[in-house]
Amino acid sequence: MKKRIIFAAGLVLGIAGLCVMFYSGILESYNFVGTIWSITPPVIAIILALITKEVYSSLFLGLVAGALLYSKFNTIDTLEAVFTDGIIGSLSNTGNLGILTFLVTLGVLVVLLGRSGGTAAYGRWAGKHIHSRRVAMLSTFALGVVLSVDDYFNTLTVGNVMRPITDRNKISRAKLSYIIDATAAPMCMIMPISSWAAAVSSNVEGVNGVELFLKAIPFNFYSLLTLAMVVITSVLQFDYGKMKVHEMNALNGDLFTVNEGITEDAEPEDSGKGRVIDLILPVAVLICTCVAYMLYTGGFFSGVSLINAFADCNASLGLCMGSLVTLGFTVIYYFLRGLMNFRELMDSVASGFKSMVPALLILIFAWSLSEITVLLGVNSYVAGIFSGSAAGLHFLLPAIVFAISVALAFATGSSWGTMGIILPIVAGIGLADKMMVISVSACLAGAVCGDHCSPISDTCIMSSTAARCHHLSHVSTQLPYVALVLAISFVCYILAGITQSSAVCLPVAFVLLIGIITGAYFVSKKKSHEKAVQS
Repeated sequence: MKKRIIFAAGLVLGIAGLCVMFYSGILESYNFVGTIWSITPPVIAIILALITKEVYSSLFLGLVAGALLYSKFNTIDTLEAVFTDGIIGSLSNTGNLGILTFLVTLGVLVVLLGRSGGTAAYGRWAGKHIHSRRVAMLSTFALGVVLSVDDYFNTLTVGNVMRPITDRNKISRAKLSYIIDATAAPMCMIMPISSWAAAVSSNVEGVNGVELFLKAIPFNFYSLLTLAMVVITSVLQFDYGKMKVHEMNALNGDLFTVNEGITEDAEPEDSGKGRVIDLILPVAVLICTCVAYMLYTGGFFSGVSLINAFADCNASLGLCMGSLVTLGFTVIYYFLRGLMNFRELMDSVASGFKSMVPALLILIFAWSLSEITVLLGVNSYVAGIFSGSAAGLHFLLPAIVFAISVALAFATGSSWGTMGIILPIVAGIGLADKMMVISVSACLAGAVCGDHCSPISDTCIMSSTAARCHHLSHVSTQLPYVALVLAISFVCYILAGITQSSAVCLPVAFVLLIGIITGAYFVSKKKSHEKAVQS
């Protein structure tokens, strides 16, 4: 506690001192934009979050720090930057508003599914078919694979559908969050029929974006290895680091270990009226309508091909429209089935909105922080680093692209933003076809990797929200898993720069991952056996 107080006091005194320097005229000629200072706001937010274990104030203070730098510590300009450029700027983004609407609508749907008895009926059915932790984890992974058209849609749907099942099988909320997060973006990143194909086709000029996306898949080491990591650890039921603590506690009945800020709705009484179809039908309608509206926004019904329609779709608008249609369908369906009366349906709307307020606040602050970071010129700063690093060292280029993409995605919390910055730079270097493919893949992989370990990542936030897990518990337990796959991927990108062959690099990547995990598994089992013998 004393360390936190000293840190906070030092931060306040430091900002106060800089404000005095501004009014003394010392800082008037200093330019923070486009310098190393541009990465300071997210770093402050992340450090504060790790120290205080509190997300809201940490993100807000990071936002304020960015606004102070942008305004050169002018008080009035700082307030304007925080609210006009930051919070209002992020909320005026139609894509962000669409995601917030989708999030709230899905929260309402989850409450409706629970109060109708559909969730309880599905739980009874799952209890008869899913009898082990291993099958429950693999089932969660499989559902994530099936729903890999969009990462936002994936995380929220998989989490809310599978949470009762993983709870029943004593799987910690941290492990559920990891499986959701580790499946969503990596799976979307290797699926050409997904909203993520737009990240390539819209940011790489002069080439066929979808074709380049397909060619990059075998070199997307981080995404492929992360998916393999989920399967291997689930099959072996092996965990390490903080995740092991959470899983051991879950086996003893504590699913959270840390449950600060988690609000669990009381389980509605099971009236027995609900059937499995009452859960499956709304979820099926949600999937179909969201995909249909995404294709509609991409021009599929106007003659555009399926792949190009996904590449050019407005995912935010599609998810928003699809979820609202599903909500209307579900309300009418439950009313006609006699599962809920009109008052209960309307009460569920308010309860669903309330349940999503914590996630909404985190997302708004995270987006606002990202807006301020962009205003501080993080794009030009990273581009300058990249250009300097890319000169010479040709075979190391994929590894350099990967490392910079990881750092940028970690600092900004945005994989799409990272791709938007790095991909045009990679495309403009004038690389040979094979090296271009490998470097593009390194950018895509690095963007997902940095996004996975960033506390301010929107996908990361949604994964913990869907699992009803304390956000920092999700980040801290997932980080050791990300670190292992990151290290192997970095080595493989060096190898890819030398060999330029996925046939060589992919087997090496999987052998390294499987060897390290199984080796650690058997060492852990041996130690456990020795302790049992001694006791």
